[in-house]
Amino acid sequence: MSLSDEKILILDFGSQYTQLIARRVREQNVYCRIVRYDISAQRIQELSPKGIILSGGPSSVYEAGAPQCDPDIFKLDLPILGICYGMQLISKAFGGTVVNVSTREFGRAQLTVNPAAQTDGAGLFAGFPSSTQVWMSHGDRVENIADTFVTLAQAGSCPIAAVKHKTRPIYGLQFHPEVTHTPEGGLLLKNFLRTVCGCAGTWKLEDFARQTIEQVRQRVGDKRVICGLSGGVDSAVVAALLSKALGDKLTCILVDNGLLRKNEAKLVIDEFTNHFKTDLRVIYAQDRFLERLKGVTAPQEKRKIIGAEFIECFKTEAKTVEGAEFLAQGTLYPDVIESGGEPDGPAATIKLHHNVGGLPAELGFELIEPLRDLFKDEVRRLGLQLGLPEEIVWRHPFPGPGLAVRCLGEVVKEKLDVIREADAILLQEIRKANLYRATSQTFAVLLPVQSVGVMGDARTYENAIVIRSVTSEDFMTADWSRLPYDVLASISTRIINEVKGVNRVVYDISSKPPATIEWE
Repeated sequence: MSLSDEKILILDFGSQYTQLIARRVREQNVYCRIVRYDISAQRIQELSPKGIILSGGPSSVYEAGAPQCDPDIFKLDLPILGICYGMQLISKAFGGTVVNVSTREFGRAQLTVNPAAQTDGAGLFAGFPSSTQVWMSHGDRVENIADTFVTLAQAGSCPIAAVKHKTRPIYGLQFHPEVTHTPEGGLLLKNFLRTVCGCAGTWKLEDFARQTIEQVRQRVGDKRVICGLSGGVDSAVVAALLSKALGDKLTCILVDNGLLRKNEAKLVIDEFTNHFKTDLRVIYAQDRFLERLKGVTAPQEKRKIIGAEFIECFKTEAKTVEGAEFLAQGTLYPDVIESGGEPDGPAATIKLHHNVGGLPAELGFELIEPLRDLFKDEVRRLGLQLGLPEEIVWRHPFPGPGLAVRCLGEVVKEKLDVIREADAILLQEIRKANLYRATSQTFAVLLPVQSVGVMGDARTYENAIVIRSVTSEDFMTADWSRLPYDVLASISTRIINEVKGVNRVVYDISSKPPATIEWE
């Protein structure tokens, strides 16, 4: 089965939860794609989806210029599920009214399901309890529905929380079934996908791996592929997948720029030399990078220098690989979406990712992106299936410029040694407390300031380390981790006692937004 044999299209109206909807659909073993909200009905027909989901969004449907879908999608005889803004759009399109309400709802609410909907074995609420918790996030609501619709449920101060067209498979929800705060959301989506849309639910990562391996073999032929290894999850999974597909026709290049975490290069070298037995070439370039970074303090300048220097190192080594015509990158589906890389993807480019362009043009290689249809959690599962150790697969995200953007101010070897040791102790303690998998990203930051302390009856004037730990579903938003006080105390004590030059440890309790996860 190819990826496109059975799919759901998600029309993106700008919701912060759009990617989460896609992940929840795929958890039901149904493939889906996020597309722009104004995709034409004709294009939808060409893509032959089993159903359509209209996402939420920050706009009001009654405002001038509010995003609208092609009205002809409602004539396609396809199952449609509108969530929040999507429900309001459906209601307005069929003659209902949507109004702004004085009592906005943001948070948990109790959903009451109408008995008829609850006992409808072919509907969204089949198997639902009569009352359940849901997550609301809206300032508008549907005030009146058209005669062709019926109300299925009420929630909180919202008397019309779910609706269905009387004769067609078109549904609307004012709440968000995709978030964990809606406990029965998974059942609701399963009902929509399996019962309403008729999806078999046969899309599996094992099939994806087999198909991708075969596609790569056919495309590469007798040529060679170069893959850049960074020590991160994405590049490691790409390398493992290509190793299975190509064997000795794969060359991996690791640029050790002196900005990696403690023992990171060694772990990657051991895994891809001893386990996958890859042609791995390591460029030891710490001195070269530090020389270029001398005197530089501006974060963006650091990033530019490191990126340019990496390309130069990579290009020099790549030219020595005979028969190489392809470059593999760990581009993921969120990268493609946010960079506007989907042919039918969201209209606006949110940001340009380092994985989506740049290096292939510099080298003149064709680009291979075997993970571009997957989300991060799917990549991790795939890595385990391919035989990568959990230590690599579950590694927290690491910025492309490495420790340079966690070492505020000028980057010098002495400061890197301090932050590397502090970061290693932090992660040891987090793992010891069984919190590594419970947090999304945890790391140390070295501040460009010193503070007064006292150690052994002597006055000190030394460095301050910031501990940053967050939890996040998609890294677009993040909340600071509520680490136990005793764990924080152990981390602080060990760093101050074991890392020379540190006399103060502080904890960052900022969320994203308004702060970013990284400090630079």
